[in-house]
Amino acid sequence: MNLKNMNFAQRKAGDFNILTRLYQYYALYILFLPFFGTLFYKFHIKSNKKLEKKPYIVAPNHISYMDVFIVNYAFGRPLAYMAKQELFKTDTWGQRYITRNVLRLGGFAVNREKVSISTIKSAKEAIKACFNLCIFPQGGIRKNKTIENINAGFIYFAKTNKVDIVPVAVSGLESYNWKLFKKQDVYVSVGEPISYKLTDDEIVKEWAKQISDLTGYENKML
Repeated sequence: MNLKNMNFAQRKAGDFNILTRLYQYYALYILFLPFFGTLFYKFHIKSNKKLEKKPYIVAPNHISYMDVFIVNYAFGRPLAYMAKQELFKTDTWGQRYITRNVLRLGGFAVNREKVSISTIKSAKEAIKACFNLCIFPQGGIRKNKTIENINAGFIYFAKTNKVDIVPVAVSGLESYNWKLFKKQDVYVSVGEPISYKLTDDEIVKEWAKQISDLTGYENKML
């Protein structure tokens, strides 16, 4: 993968393909779960088998760097990820390694201060490829067990692509566990779809309510 002069916000439908799915499977079931699920954590997953077979905006709360993997595990369908542009760097070998793997996992860059046309088009291309688009409405990681300061960007992508939103609630990873074989409980629950046809305010309140109900976090969006 040649990273030179690449626009990391720009992806085509063909970039979200069987190789992306296989790499997500490899990263999740060969690397992540056998290691973390065996040594450090016990994952309690509540999926939602009633979801229709169509693309969604997958909207988790954000409490750790592991959220990408456990949300993928709980949702059980291929995901494309809107990732902060700061992850896409090429100055050192380590930065290039991270960038390549984020791209292979189906990630593309977003400027959270000003979303580019390339990012908007990439989201549409991911959904065109029948991938679900994962966006964290809280933006950065929030460990204070409080639902507040929601970025409504995920609503824009739902409405422009005419796809419903599925909240995914994550709790138990507010702190990391490195005590070998003393497993920390982590809970992930897939909520009920929220129609993109609702008003922005209604969507924010419903998303916050579902996440709060499923995690027990304080909801300040009432």
